[in-house]
Amino acid sequence: QLQLVESGGGLVQPGGSLNLSCVASGRKIGFFDMQWYRQPPEKERESIAIITAEGQTLHADSVKGRFTISRDSAKNVLYLLMTSLRPEDTAVYYCKADPPSFLRDPKPGGYWGQGTQVTVSS
Repeated sequence: QLQLVESGGGLVQPGGSLNLSCVASGRKIGFFDMQWYRQPPEKERESIAIITAEGQTLHADSVKGRFTISRDSAKNVLYLLMTSLRPEDTAVYYCKADPPSFLRDPKPGGYWGQGTQVTVSS
């Protein structure tokens, strides 16, 4: 069973930076597409960045140029480097692992971490 644990969140001032980590255990994530989501207070959860198993990345317009998704498949870790943080970036941040169809994974809908809180405030 794949388990994901996020860390690195916290309280930061506007303009500051944080580097989130998502450590996977139980299975190797090399074949998985990985995503970062966030859920601001009283809002829907939204995808903000994706990195494919091949390393291709896509960032939402709201974070493009400020956030960078990356992965170290050898270490089984996903990262999100967040810079130039704004108060509107305040949210719980989640990582998600999406299995490729050829694995016939028992959870084709993917796996979620428990989330890490990021608060941007002066």
